[in-house]
Parts: sequence; structure tokens; C-alpha cells
Amino acid sequence: MKSRTSLVLLLTIFYILFSAGLVYANEAAHKVAFTAAGAWLTLVDGGNYGESWNQAAGFFKNAVTKEQWTNSMKSFRVPLGKMVTRKLKSNQYTKTLPGAPDGEYVVIQYETTFEKKQSAIETVTPMLDKDGKWRVSGYYIK
Repeated sequence: MKSRTSLVLLLTIFYILFSAGLVYANEAAHKVAFTAAGAWLTLVDGGNYGESWNQAAGFFKNAVTKEQWTNSMKSFRVPLGKMVTRKLKSNQYTKTLPGAPDGEYVVIQYETTFEKKQSAIETVTPMLDKDGKWRVSGYYIK
């Protein structure tokens, strides 16, 4: 009986340590993903659309050409004016997204104010790219 109790205790301790490791890994992923998203948004905010395409994930680049991306940003982002404020609304780590290959993603939503649009929701989705770096794989303004 004593042996069984020791085994249960040992398994419980292992589970707690393993779970803590997963939480830490998830937090680390969030931090690196946020850093990548912030750097990428700085390019977009500055009108450096071509460079934002260059810095995007391979999945992003396969979905849209550099010219299409630049034209899209000129059509949809430029009319909003400069970004005034951006506040984190939500973020979620996931391994699956509709229409995207399984992988590691952080879906980040910001409440954003632009010069010519007082209330917008920006969704930026960094992913862990094939080379092990976090890069933006999706960007939407609603």
C-alpha cells in the first residue's frame, strides 16, 4: 500500500512539473510571438508594406504576392490614416486554424484607433515558421 501511495505521489509531482513546463513554454511562445507581431506592425504602421511582406511567414507569402499585398494595403490601410492607439484585446495560442496548416499560432487582437477610423479590431496572427522563427501569417482589420 505504501508503494502505491508513493507511486501516486510521484506521478502527481511529475504531472505538476510537466504542466508547469507547458505553461512556461506557452508563455515563452506568446512573448516571442508578440515581439514578432510588434516589429511587423511597426513596418505596416510606417507604410513599409513591401518590407512587411518580406518579413512575413512563408504561408503568408504563398497566399499573396508582394504586389497584391502592397496594393491591398494601399487600398484598405492607407485610407484609415495613421495609427493613433493600439490596445491588446485578446490573444490565444493554438495549433490549428481554419484554412491553415497545423502548426503553432498566436491569434492576437488589438482595439485600434486610426486617424480616420475611431474603432477597429486588428487581428495579427504570428506563426512559428519552418525555420523556427515567429513571423506574421495573417493580418485583418475589422
